Amino acid sequence: MLVHIQIRDFAIIDAVELGLGPGLTVLTGETGAGKSILVDALLLASGMRAGTEVIRHGASRAEVSATFTIHGNEAASAWLAEQAIDHDGECVLRRVVSADGRSRAYINGQTMPLQTLRQLAEVLLDVHGQMEFQSLVRRAAQRELLDQSADHRQLQNLVAQCWRARSALLEERERCAATAQGRETRLELLRHHLHELEVMEPKPGEIEALSEERRRLSQHGRLASGAREIMLLLREAEDFNAEQALARALHLARGLAQLDGRCEPMPGLMEESLICLREGIDTVAHYESNLDADPQRLEWLEQRLAALESIARKHRVEPGELPLLRLRLEEEHRQLEALEISLERLDQRLETAQRAFQEACERLSAARVAAARRLSRQITVLMQTLGMPGGELRIDVRPLPTEAQGLHGADDIEFLVSANPGQPPKSLAKVASGGELSRISLAIQVAAVQNDALPCLVFDEVDAGIGGGVAEIVGRQLRALGERAQVLCVTHLPQVASQGHAHVRVTKLIDGKSTRTALRLLDAEERVEEIARMLGGIDITEKARAHAAEMLRPGSPKKAKTGNAKKTRL
Repeated sequence: MLVHIQIRDFAIIDAVELGLGPGLTVLTGETGAGKSILVDALLLASGMRAGTEVIRHGASRAEVSATFTIHGNEAASAWLAEQAIDHDGECVLRRVVSADGRSRAYINGQTMPLQTLRQLAEVLLDVHGQMEFQSLVRRAAQRELLDQSADHRQLQNLVAQCWRARSALLEERERCAATAQGRETRLELLRHHLHELEVMEPKPGEIEALSEERRRLSQHGRLASGAREIMLLLREAEDFNAEQALARALHLARGLAQLDGRCEPMPGLMEESLICLREGIDTVAHYESNLDADPQRLEWLEQRLAALESIARKHRVEPGELPLLRLRLEEEHRQLEALEISLERLDQRLETAQRAFQEACERLSAARVAAARRLSRQITVLMQTLGMPGGELRIDVRPLPTEAQGLHGADDIEFLVSANPGQPPKSLAKVASGGELSRISLAIQVAAVQNDALPCLVFDEVDAGIGGGVAEIVGRQLRALGERAQVLCVTHLPQVASQGHAHVRVTKLIDGKSTRTALRLLDAEERVEEIARMLGGIDITEKARAHAAEMLRPGSPKKAKTGNAKKTRL
């Protein structure tokens, strides 16, 4: 529900704030006072495109804020949750248009793209009038109205569920089919690659081990020469070697230690050094005796490494990754071998899913056809009572081509209207004039709106071109609609204005220098004066006041005297 609107420097409004409640709120005023400016301001807050022409003369920017409560509005709450916008049960749409032509949109203080603002506004507000925001001419809106009127929610959810399941299987089937196109060629190639790898049988860590062995064998000469020289220096040299020198030093150190106590540590240290030296010599001797110089082994190593590196280059992997590559190719080979069976199973599942989708669509289509007949009759009767004698609305439910069927079912739903007797029904968007569309919108809303209707419905000049008894019926229908949803109605007829739960008067104020519009929520006495003005024109008589009071009295007839009634338009 719209609870508050604030307008600043918009059109001829300098600053206006208005609180709104539930039920039917009527807006009235003199011709040219700016009654529809409030509707225009709501449209701006809802995302309507606008240029600098909406800015009041002399101002730097125009600003409109509309505050809605969203308790019970599941669609709005879900949308805000999806966008991660905090709300505490309240939502503020704000729009600012600057003199430089830039436009900014906000939702609960967060900057948002204009298209995003429009998405939220669609579940908060619906404007019916002669402006571009008329949702009624959209096929999608017509389908939603029909489904809403008959409460097809369970069938819609079933169709959507079947469609998503079918679509998921179809995507999987397409992926498998695309893979299957080159299946035989790929299988042959995989068999060749796997045969190569099976013959080579690469093992984890093998490349590193073979490389290390190749490096050792290729440097055999240097390794043997170095080991031999070490042995000569440490043990085998006849004239002088390290082992003999250290043994001689140990003998001398023991003698010194007997002569001088300060030399006592020397023998122990030298003995440890001699033990370490002999262990090192034994290690070198063992290494030298086991040093392999087999040239055939080296040749085999070179061939093995070259073959592994060649396969790795072919597959664009590191040689050490060949064991993992083999596992991956084996898995792909198994999947391709089983692909034919998978395709058969997918085809069976897809056939079952398609059958379930078609059955769900048939159930929804049958329900829509029945609801369309019922709703068409109701709307036609209402149209004829709203000043369109002989008017007829027919809801066509036609099957969509298979390729066009989707989340919302298999039906093409169109509202067709004949505004005059003898004319065949044609598309609503092409036949109805602005005033006719407003009244048709009212008839549809009265017939179709349920408890989950849009929280705020706005009718701009819904009573254009009517009067007398028809105007009274329009007023009653608007009031009845106001019992189920919040309704704002710009009107020029006292019969309609008298039916409002609340009444706002729009006044144009001129001080000789500037012109501005003011809004005022009327009390009971002020309502009598305003209805009397609408009945009698400029000169308000006591008789007009008495008539106005009678019209506002609960349960009284609302007919205005046509001789005194003066139609005013914005």
